[in-house]
Amino acid sequence: MKTIYKKLLFLFLLLPFGALAQSTLSGVVVDSKTSQPLPGVNVIVQGANSSTTTDFDGKFQVGGLKSGDKVVFSFVGYNSQTITFSGQKSVNITLEESANQLQEVVVQVGYGTVKKKDATGSVSTLTTKDFNKGANVTAENLLNGRIAGVTVNAGGGAPGTGSQIRIRGGSSLSASNDPLIVIDGLPVTNTTNTGSTSILAALNPNDIESFNVLKDASATAIYGSRAANGVIIINTKKGSKKLAVEYNFQYGSGRLYNQVDVFNTRDFIAQVEANTINGLLSAGSTNLLGVDDPTTSVSDDLSTPGIIEGRILYNTDWQKKIYRRTDFVDNSVSIRGSLFNKIPAKLTLGNTYQQGLRLTNDFNRNSASVVLNPSFFNDHLKLRLNANFTNENNRFADGVEGTAIRFDPTKPVYDAASPYDGFFEYRNGNTTADFLTQVPRNPVAQLYQTNDTGINNRILGNFEIDYKFHFFPALRAVVNLGFDESNGERRRLVGNTALTGFINGNTLYGTNEYSEATRRNKLLDAYFVYNKKFNKVNFELTSGYSYQKFEVYGFNTFNVNNPTAQAPRSFASPDEVLIGLFGRTNISINDKYLFTFSLRRDGTSRFSDANRWGNFPSAAFAWKFGQDVFKDSKVVSDMKLRLGWGIAGQQEIPVGDFYLERYNVGDTNSQYYFANSPYPVGVPAPRNPDLKWETTTTYNVGLDYGLFNNRITGSLDAFYKQTNDLYFGDTPYADGSNFSNSGPANIGSFSTKGIEFSVNADVIKRDNLNWNVNFNATKFERRIDELPAGSDVFFGQAGGTGGTVQIHREGYTPGSFFVYKQLYSTDGSPIEGAFADLNGDGIINGDDRYIYKNPDPDLVLGFASTFNYKNFDFSFNMRASFGNRIYNALKANRAYNALLKPDAELGNVLTSVLDTNFTNVNGENVISDIYIENGSFLRMDNITMGYTFPNWLGKASLRLFTGVQNAFIITEYDGLDPEINDGRDNTIYPRQRQFLFGANVKF
Repeated sequence: MKTIYKKLLFLFLLLPFGALAQSTLSGVVVDSKTSQPLPGVNVIVQGANSSTTTDFDGKFQVGGLKSGDKVVFSFVGYNSQTITFSGQKSVNITLEESANQLQEVVVQVGYGTVKKKDATGSVSTLTTKDFNKGANVTAENLLNGRIAGVTVNAGGGAPGTGSQIRIRGGSSLSASNDPLIVIDGLPVTNTTNTGSTSILAALNPNDIESFNVLKDASATAIYGSRAANGVIIINTKKGSKKLAVEYNFQYGSGRLYNQVDVFNTRDFIAQVEANTINGLLSAGSTNLLGVDDPTTSVSDDLSTPGIIEGRILYNTDWQKKIYRRTDFVDNSVSIRGSLFNKIPAKLTLGNTYQQGLRLTNDFNRNSASVVLNPSFFNDHLKLRLNANFTNENNRFADGVEGTAIRFDPTKPVYDAASPYDGFFEYRNGNTTADFLTQVPRNPVAQLYQTNDTGINNRILGNFEIDYKFHFFPALRAVVNLGFDESNGERRRLVGNTALTGFINGNTLYGTNEYSEATRRNKLLDAYFVYNKKFNKVNFELTSGYSYQKFEVYGFNTFNVNNPTAQAPRSFASPDEVLIGLFGRTNISINDKYLFTFSLRRDGTSRFSDANRWGNFPSAAFAWKFGQDVFKDSKVVSDMKLRLGWGIAGQQEIPVGDFYLERYNVGDTNSQYYFANSPYPVGVPAPRNPDLKWETTTTYNVGLDYGLFNNRITGSLDAFYKQTNDLYFGDTPYADGSNFSNSGPANIGSFSTKGIEFSVNADVIKRDNLNWNVNFNATKFERRIDELPAGSDVFFGQAGGTGGTVQIHREGYTPGSFFVYKQLYSTDGSPIEGAFADLNGDGIINGDDRYIYKNPDPDLVLGFASTFNYKNFDFSFNMRASFGNRIYNALKANRAYNALLKPDAELGNVLTSVLDTNFTNVNGENVISDIYIENGSFLRMDNITMGYTFPNWLGKASLRLFTGVQNAFIITEYDGLDPEINDGRDNTIYPRQRQFLFGANVKF
């Protein structure tokens, strides 16, 4: 609480700086649709030398005016506005987006930019005004649901946690499906460092200016061997010449809004009594309820239902006990201005503190970033320095949801006589050695008795030199140096009075583990850009070289409290080096016919000499046919057809040096004896020098459109992509060909086809009233074309039985569910253990399993709305998924009456057992198709309402807002939350619902 007070105090300390001086004519320029300030607007006095531009907050001041002067306000993408000066001291200007807005949007395409109107590939751009609002702790949440073909799913509610990002469903079965992320020109690794929660947790969302998502290979192939899963380019904000200060504050209070349905104390007692009477549970089971009453020696009498003699009963909701109300506080201050009146600069300081629902789970990020972007020699030389430092402090919390669901609700959380720090645990004595085995451990105790902390310090940045030759202005030389280093450490401490630490026999040793790791990423990009217009032909050629090196090393003590643990050791992974030669040509003919050709030749240290280099070409064409076909149309403003083809690679396989000859020191079974003394030998390890890239070929056809003077804009894309040389980690080797019977190899292929649609519409566009909506839809299908030896691949743990519930099979969707077909009685009730004999052999076994549904959605939707009336704003964004199926592993493993007493003690079960009345869990029951459920949902991610005071404390502006994060979800899924990863729900970290309040101050 003290931390929160400090952050609140920080807000009020900054407020007095809002009072700024007036000038001859001053004011602010805002967007008519969003009421947000517009920086960089040109303010020109006609017929005079007086001019200026608006600063970061849209403010301006111009002097030397006389009555009757015409002052013109103009900005790219907006209609100009002219006012007549008549002695007024201030004026507020509202600019409307112009009809050619689509033409002027600039998108990043890798090693360069292109106007949206000239883009030939499938590229989507999201800027600050389009970002999702609310408690967005990590960067990827800013774009969740906003771009067709892109899904972002954290898979749970841990604070600062990373999300699973997929572009068009991914491109691999066993290797990585994560897109390449490029931050200010620096490609970063997708591996989270020790002590951190995610790769993007180190980036302050308040620092981000835009996302550019490259989806098809004609756009991504310029990144070659790492672009098969798409590319996300993140650009951070730049410095400005005018002094501007912005402060953002946000506070949120969160709580648990949903939990797994298990029996409360009253109903649990009734279930235990009923199943003891019917003989399913052993006699005397009711005497295990609650704790022993020391004042009496009587036993329970089953003839008095609901009354348990001789026991003290508690009413403990274990799910509520492991969670708490949470606080979220975010502070960020950004200062822009010109150093020495020469160097545009920006300094941003931020702190984000978020509590997780689990009792001890905290995320705290301190960040600082500096940007310098000066230009010299009439903009012939441009420099840009980005430097970001992040200090991330985490306290992690074990996933105790499964235990909380299982734990007996008649037991207390605390026990004053307990030797385990006063927490209730199952025991038969008063010393720490008197614990019972094969029983669950107190989940509240596990959280409080475990101190699992992590620290990660990360430095990320780049220095870019962009020089346009004086003697040859059509040619630019660009050099970009990038650096990214993370230094992380993590320590896990569990005392010797906790039953969740290391135990040997009946001795509690506890846990004391420490690990540290350093990940370093160094980049050199150097390239030339030639841009020249020849009559009606515009020609641009980019050609360059890229060198990138990744280093990883660290140290691990293992558990020093374990007397038999291995000794502490250092480790270092083989350096990974990537070298690329790339080129791209953009040709525009008559500003109507557009061609793009690119080629990248990549080399990697991950593969042998024979497979080290790969070529990744692409070609694209676009035709602005709206100028011809709809020249005089009052409906169609813009229309552009796009065609694209390209090949991109995938080198992120989990065995980076498997091609090398390696030898391991032999164990006691691999020794030679000389003079009765054993000597270990070097045992050759399996290898595969033929490992190589996965390659994905993509075909894309798209249509960009603008209607009604571009008040409605959007795109429609259809794509097909095929991945060949799929990586599999356990492929059979021919007998005698290797030092193992199986191992990694490149065999197989699969394909994806889909369609994407997006529309952005200004439904209402007036001076004081604007309503904008954005909608996108995605449908895709994935199919496996070839597997090693045509054999099925089984995976996806079905529960404690050791079975699997998912399958890769040729001709089917990856990860389809492979289950038994449940049989039902005439009244529609499922019959326990009764399954269809699908092959008709009279035997129910694995041959009767069949493929039933899959986790892929049939349709994914995103919708956002922004409404502005004068200074009032209201917005929301929601997402929907239809047709995806989920294997409810929790119900499959915990909805059986026999599990009321699974061992020496009682345990809770899901209330859904009342629907099936199933008795025993076994290998067949858990993989019944009855547990494949519809995971379709509609989620309201955020609702925000705000009001802006444009002239607060003089020239400062103040926006106050409130909102709800994770406002509601509509679904038929019977589990906790249908938005999970990989299609299996075996308990997740619940998402919290937060009520938000905040302020934005600009001066």
